[in-house]
Amino acid sequence: MVTPHTLPDTIVRFPVAGLSLAVQTRHPAGAPTLLFAHGFGQTRGAWTGAAQALAAAGCRCVTFDLRGHGESDRLADGGYHMDQFSDDMVRLALALAQPQPPILVGASMGGLLGMVVAGEVRPQPFRALVLVDITPRWETAGVERILAFMQAHPDGFADYAEAAEQIAAYLPQRRERKSEEQLRPLLREGDDGRLRWHWDPALLAGLVHESERYQPRLQAAAACIDVPVLLLSGARSDVVSRATVDEFLNLVPQARHVELADATHMVAGDANDAFTHEVIRFVQNPEGMPAAGRRDAAVQPQ
Repeated sequence: MVTPHTLPDTIVRFPVAGLSLAVQTRHPAGAPTLLFAHGFGQTRGAWTGAAQALAAAGCRCVTFDLRGHGESDRLADGGYHMDQFSDDMVRLALALAQPQPPILVGASMGGLLGMVVAGEVRPQPFRALVLVDITPRWETAGVERILAFMQAHPDGFADYAEAAEQIAAYLPQRRERKSEEQLRPLLREGDDGRLRWHWDPALLAGLVHESERYQPRLQAAAACIDVPVLLLSGARSDVVSRATVDEFLNLVPQARHVELADATHMVAGDANDAFTHEVIRFVQNPEGMPAAGRRDAAVQPQ
């Protein structure tokens, strides 16, 4: 069977329960492995800048499209639920487990899946966790803002320029608009010639709209996490707050929290240099980082 560690620096199809995931690996096997899980409505491309920087720093960086996203397969019946995604993550983590388990870097939905896996699955499939602007309980208003944007264009866009304009309005903190080249992996052209998001619309009907009912399970899973954890949050995020972070730190006393001053919920995209700097520090010595619920401001890279 083809596994991500057999074909470094390329893209492979990784089989999971009748589907296949698009998986990209940077840097040769043998280096410390980071498995990146993107947020809802994103693709592995959300990690490109971070993965390139961390690969240059000596890490093996594995990014993938969650099922129903990007180049990964969609479910024919549209019946998505959390356990499917977490099972995919476990299978991929086990394939990357030599010479040691990977460190999971999960943003938003990817971080929630990482919490479930790290808290519920034994033996532990991860060596450590980096959670990016996500906690087991989140601020409803921030999530509703995200979902409103995702549902705002059911008929798609006439061209890439229109899509870029709408994304720029949604992300005013970004200085540059996305180019057509950057947008191509995010949009698909339909039979009517219009461009629509790369993700399966059926994801909204089930998994996302029922997400709040998962919060008790997520909190219970977080309390069982027994590996080092770094929580990176955006100071301008409307998805996590001081209250949800404090609650998380009480559940996971070994966790360390770093807040990135210039970031919103889109941490890696808003402050990639500061983000990768903190991840590198953690990867170099996850067990030795100050813990016990410590909260720090980010140290800006020189």
